[in-house]
Amino acid sequence: MAPNEATIVFDRVNKFFYLQYQKTLKELVQALFFKEKTIEKIHALKDVSFSLKKGETLGIIGPNGAGKSTLLKLIAGVSGPTSGQVKVSGRITPLIELGAGFHPELTGRENIFLNGVILGLTERYIRSKLEEIVAFSEINPEFIDMPVKHYSSGMYLRLAFSVAVFTQPDILLVDEILAVGDTAFQKKCLDKMAQFQKEGVTIVYISHSMDQVRQFCHRVIYLNKGEIKYDGKPEKAIDYYLNDIKHHS
Repeated sequence: MAPNEATIVFDRVNKFFYLQYQKTLKELVQALFFKEKTIEKIHALKDVSFSLKKGETLGIIGPNGAGKSTLLKLIAGVSGPTSGQVKVSGRITPLIELGAGFHPELTGRENIFLNGVILGLTERYIRSKLEEIVAFSEINPEFIDMPVKHYSSGMYLRLAFSVAVFTQPDILLVDEILAVGDTAFQKKCLDKMAQFQKEGVTIVYISHSMDQVRQFCHRVIYLNKGEIKYDGKPEKAIDYYLNDIKHHS
């Protein structure tokens, strides 16, 4: 891929969701009988267009429900657009729902292999990196052969993060997961992100920490109610966002 070639392109992307209010058939029948609302159409992303070059770090900020996670899921290919086009070039590592591929009954070691394979790694590569993955997670070696259902949530997330950062991504998707573990481990995660930046990895980073956004991002999109309100310099995007919060609080 040429150095400045776009790795991610969104072209007039719209995404709709449907929310079903009633949980059971009985509730649904009652709602229809009383002519109550049964379904709500949610316009999660509205005519979103942007492109991201190889090696750029893009921050995405905005209030809860702005469409940030929906946008990441479209990049990851977890879901598709209702209309418009999403083009992505390169190997993606999504740090979105950490540990989603973990099996509670399997040991930490077994889950490293399972999760690694789900993320596209070969068994041989995982074997060669196993000690480094365990060391990075800072999980006591005596726990590594214990089922992960006995892990604390911090241990579980640290192990999942450790597997993910050894995947050699072209594109890294990060959604609020740097709240993993204690302060020292968070710093370790941030240092790893900085290393990825130096290696030319394209990063899309969602965070409510404006300090981390300032520290890491070359460019920031401020998203609100599914629309891009600003796309450009981090400081300016943060100012727009914080001013909007002030005026609506």
